[in-house]
Amino acid sequence: MEIISIINQKGGVGKTTTVINLAAGLSQQDKKILVIDLDPQGNATTGLGLSNVEESSNTVYGALNGTKEIFEVIKNTKFKNLDIITSNVDLSGLEVETADDANRAFILKAKLTAYLNSSKGFYDYVLIDCPPSLSLLTVMALVASNSLLVPLQTEFFALEGLTQLMKTIERIKISLNPDLGIRGILLTMYDKRNKLSSQVEKEARDYFNKKVYSTVIPRNVRLSEAPSHGMPVLIYDKSCPGSKSYFNFTDEFINQETTMGSAA
Repeated sequence: MEIISIINQKGGVGKTTTVINLAAGLSQQDKKILVIDLDPQGNATTGLGLSNVEESSNTVYGALNGTKEIFEVIKNTKFKNLDIITSNVDLSGLEVETADDANRAFILKAKLTAYLNSSKGFYDYVLIDCPPSLSLLTVMALVASNSLLVPLQTEFFALEGLTQLMKTIERIKISLNPDLGIRGILLTMYDKRNKLSSQVEKEARDYFNKKVYSTVIPRNVRLSEAPSHGMPVLIYDKSCPGSKSYFNFTDEFINQETTMGSAA
């Protein structure tokens, strides 16, 4: 069982799209998946067909502020093998509310570990959708995770933002979670007609080598349409270029397990 944060402090890079579609791809391969929506915007929640305007105590906010236990806020989605802990805008108040708690960075980890170690919690993967900032919520996710998946849009400022993220990850490793590592970098919003896309791809591959997945996710209209129908693109339109890329990425992600296992 692995807890993976999907993270990039820049907004609009395909984080939530990656969470939703990787979760759907894995669940279709009979993996049991829990998505934790840790973004107050609640996009992963609506993208998987649930409401982000419900009673706060039934969301991740309820679990983190101590009102509820993790198992009480897990909801089934309409997709087989795929559960979610939803989010809503009230989650943005957590930073202020926990200001006096010296251990607040560990709240999510403690709750999640207790749940996953109990007989109630069985998942192959827990995927955390992080907010587009380096806030307390992101730190909580980094502390709770075994590894990170970084969606990187193939655009001009992308690598610059990534440098900042790397510094944050290093700080977290030193002080809060020494085992944290980057599982991989996924290039998103790739436009093969645009020279800049291939330039950013080359730079990323030169710098991060094997950490960059072979699969790239193209710019694709169906990818941006799917969330408004409350479903992953893999289900909304199986044959569009975006779906094909996410199916390939899911295979690459699973094969990575085998390589990691044999390396260990």
